[in-house]
Amino acid sequence: MNNRVHSKDVKQAALDLLRKRGVTIQDIAEIVYKMQSPYKPDLSMTACVESVEAVLDKREVQHALLVGIELDILAEKKMLSEPLQSIVENDEGLFGCDETLALGSVFGYGSIAVTTFGYLDKEKVGIVKKLDSKIGSHVNTFLDDLVCSIAASASSRLAHRLRDLEEAEEEVEQREEQAG
Repeated sequence: MNNRVHSKDVKQAALDLLRKRGVTIQDIAEIVYKMQSPYKPDLSMTACVESVEAVLDKREVQHALLVGIELDILAEKKMLSEPLQSIVENDEGLFGCDETLALGSVFGYGSIAVTTFGYLDKEKVGIVKKLDSKIGSHVNTFLDDLVCSIAASASSRLAHRLRDLEEAEEEVEQREEQAG
């Protein structure tokens, strides 16, 4: 008997959890825009959204979202055993498992993603600041770091793609000059 879950169902579940937790693709794309627009002044939000969507297509990211958000939800319901319950509920500074889960998917996007993740985790940019605020009944111990991870990965992906486009344009210009 095959109990394998179809990838489209996993992706939809991850997207649904983000939405239920108050995070939109646009929210994450705004962080990407803030990170990349200094290097590309004509950067469009559409490109940022597309990059976030591409990162969210990755199974590793989807799985991290499912695990991390589930742990946040269980902590809200006080369903974790102690001392984990208190550690997750209070987002203890020395915990580190939240960053470790989020950082795992960043490594596939290179050093730009890794350094951007560290910056976003420290500076709490955009929606991350709201998620990290500990205001209200939501526990977002894992979610804030996961959003940093997605934004960092999308930023790195976009930076590399923009460079590839620039180089392709330069090659066309060089060929035209040589031909003409």
